[in-house]
Amino acid sequence: MGGDNAPKMVIAGINRLLERHIDARFLLYGDESALAPLVSKFAKVQDHVEIRHTNVVIANDVKPSSALRNGRDSSMRKAIDAVASGEAQGVVSAGNTGALMGMAKFVLRTLPGIERPAIAGMGPSMRGRFVMLDLGANVECSAQNLVQFAVMGEVFAKRVLRLSRPSVGLLNIGEEHLKGNESVKKAAAILQSSNLGIDFHGFVEGNDILEGTVDVIVIDGFTGNIALKSMEGAARLYARAIREALSSSLIARLGALLAWPALSKVRKRFDPRLYNGAMFLGLNGVCVKSHGSSDAVGFANAVSAAIDLIADGVNDGIKEDFAFIQPTGRNGLQVVTGS
Repeated sequence: MGGDNAPKMVIAGINRLLERHIDARFLLYGDESALAPLVSKFAKVQDHVEIRHTNVVIANDVKPSSALRNGRDSSMRKAIDAVASGEAQGVVSAGNTGALMGMAKFVLRTLPGIERPAIAGMGPSMRGRFVMLDLGANVECSAQNLVQFAVMGEVFAKRVLRLSRPSVGLLNIGEEHLKGNESVKKAAAILQSSNLGIDFHGFVEGNDILEGTVDVIVIDGFTGNIALKSMEGAARLYARAIREALSSSLIARLGALLAWPALSKVRKRFDPRLYNGAMFLGLNGVCVKSHGSSDAVGFANAVSAAIDLIADGVNDGIKEDFAFIQPTGRNGLQVVTGS
């Protein structure tokens, strides 16, 4: 029931998704009087969904603490409970981000060895795609948190992006080893000196994100969220400037008509809906946050992201990696071996 265009875009999104994932099945938590008429419009959807009625919805302005105390009967909480009980393999919501993270962390808990989950997202770069985390779950992070994010991001890049040896970088204000706050510098020292097997590139700067200098970008949630929103704003500005330039005169409109096939390719490559779906890595269960303003195309891709996490065994990969890692004090990690 969450999102600016819910629940209509949820049902329409499922209809689109079933073109790619015909075996997927869904539990829909929400107001049955609103959901049932929408489901009835899509013959393909009817055979793949089950509606679980609840009229309690977590509003966008509700604080996570309040959602935890008062939202046990909400559609969001019941969906997360289904994952915890094993009835569902993943949960997708376009609702309140803070409430979703708070509830998911409380109900699902974190995977062994992980102190805090991180929000991860993908985007296009000059070399292909990148994954960046954290995007807003943790405003302040310790060096240990950043190292854990690096391990989780590398597993994601291997399993979902199909990269045999993804490169990992720490986002910083410069490439020099003396720059940055203490957490970033300590995390870099751990990643450089440990035998975790990660291809650690070192520090990267903001311009390296879209250049594709590394495959995995690691940073605290405060900085990561600002970087993400800045890139989204720049993309909208660029798209608007192109539209205005191509409609500024008759000659420009004729040129736009001739260039339309090429412009369509560019638009499709950078369509933000194709990268919708922020993944909460580190939880003991799959949880994906769709953008609140998403339409059916974007929501379908958010659900597809959840399916990828499940099918590619990302959580299993994270658990395998952390099974061989243990802390050696506040500032270090080591890989342990044994039969």
